[in-house]
Amino acid sequence: MNFFGFWLSLATFFIIGLGFVWVIRGERYFGYLWWPYVMGVGILTILGSMFISTHWISALLGAIGASLLWGSTELKEQAVRSEIGWYPFRGRKIRPPFADVIKKWKAPSL
Repeated sequence: MNFFGFWLSLATFFIIGLGFVWVIRGERYFGYLWWPYVMGVGILTILGSMFISTHWISALLGAIGASLLWGSTELKEQAVRSEIGWYPFRGRKIRPPFADVIKKWKAPSL
């Protein structure tokens, strides 16, 4: 029997579950303006996974990159949910570099 798919599905499920947690916590402490940086790290992680020869590491890096890419699109929506009171709101957030430029961009959404 080949259990690669089974274990990979469990690991991916765990990575996606952690994605929900880091989006909520990340928006609370950093804010949604970090989305371009998170998106860049997600894209680089996915691209990096294509150059890894080990199947396990490549698949896990791809899942982590996809979770980061999804999370970057979810940060703005999480900010809205925090503002309307669904999640705890923290007014003092850590501003990213070039925050004034990023504010002019339209945040991605799925």
